[in-house]
Amino acid sequence: MTAKLLSTYKQEIKDLKLIPGGGGCFELKVNGDLLYSKLKTGKFPEEKWAVEAVGARLKK
Repeated sequence: MTAKLLSTYKQEIKDLKLIPGGGGCFELKVNGDLLYSKLKTGKFPEEKWAVEAVGARLKK
């Protein structure tokens, strides 16, 4: 997913942080805003959805 985000939005993404977590934690945030939480849904997001959600947030 990281590679897809970087290749799709290489001009728009100025900073990308991967922070290792434990206990099955996976969260996707843009500018501090939580877009997705595996802890809330119990599953990973689909890559296509995640890429589109990040793109929509970057255009704001």
